[in-house]
Amino acid sequence: MQLQKRINAFIKLGDFLRQFSNDVITKDDNIEYNDIFFDGFKHQLKLAQEHNGWFSQENIKFALKSWSDALTKENLNKWISAYNFDNVSPKQVAIIMAGNIPLVGFHDFLSVLISGHDVLVKQSSNDKQLLPYLAKYLEYVEPSLKGRITFTEEKIEGFDAVIATGSNNTARYFEYYFKGKPSIIRNNRNSVAVLTGNETEEELESLSEDIFRYYGLGCRNVSKLFVPENYNFEGFFKAIYKWHPIIEGAKYANNYDYNKAVYLMSEFDMLENGFLMIKEDQSYASPIATVFYEHYNDLDQLKEKIKAENDQIQCVVSKGFIENEIAFGGTQKPQLWDYADSVDSVEFLLSI
Repeated sequence: MQLQKRINAFIKLGDFLRQFSNDVITKDDNIEYNDIFFDGFKHQLKLAQEHNGWFSQENIKFALKSWSDALTKENLNKWISAYNFDNVSPKQVAIIMAGNIPLVGFHDFLSVLISGHDVLVKQSSNDKQLLPYLAKYLEYVEPSLKGRITFTEEKIEGFDAVIATGSNNTARYFEYYFKGKPSIIRNNRNSVAVLTGNETEEELESLSEDIFRYYGLGCRNVSKLFVPENYNFEGFFKAIYKWHPIIEGAKYANNYDYNKAVYLMSEFDMLENGFLMIKEDQSYASPIATVFYEHYNDLDQLKEKIKAENDQIQCVVSKGFIENEIAFGGTQKPQLWDYADSVDSVEFLLSI
């Protein structure tokens, strides 16, 4: 199938998703096959929320907006211009997806199909309502994709390469199980922010988006702050206050109450504001409703530490601190060419 046809299919999918990315879902009569798919996808959004309490309508719509913004003619052409797709021999590529945030495996799905391969998808039970429906839409707008997209809940078999995402424990299993196949294996990572004390209120408010979006469940969510000695958290707490309604979600509130009780019983020092706790801790992965922090004395030493522990870090949010840093508020808006774990999945797919 021609590359341009594949690109056009995803451009049309972006147009379709754009209808669902605003506060008020609005049908656009100019979208292809809308009479068949629009009402059904609205129902899938409802099912996704009912099935997984972490998938609020706000967060689902945020994910859909992110993908509708990414799937434009300009972005897709810019992304693929870095590669040569002329000599691809179509293979069956399996994807084992995580389910921590809505459509978290979509980039792998897109990359496999754009590269000209067939895709075999094993979804997480936490996120299984949206992608099969969107795959069916793709098959309608580009019929040559029919037969090239398969979903399974069984043991995956008959594949030539695999992209698998899971926890540190499952990643070890994946590495053993898939050792005879070309693979990309991803495990737990977390994101950090480096603060100097000179941030504006607007920058700290933007940082709150990096912390709270998707309830902090994504690998691109900031779970750890590096702050100078004697850092005053008063401005930080003031800037993030707009997120206080997050505590109204039952699952988040339950985690907040539980983790607060654990900290208090263990007599850990921590600061909290009624919906977020911050605790001094050297770990990168913090529990829900908690952000860890660590003091630094020297920015150059901190830079070396972050580089040395890069395999635990997905994103670094900072301002003029390190190469490939992300601006405050930008972690949940990756571009098509921003690859998880900095591993170029398209380059991998073109090499198999």
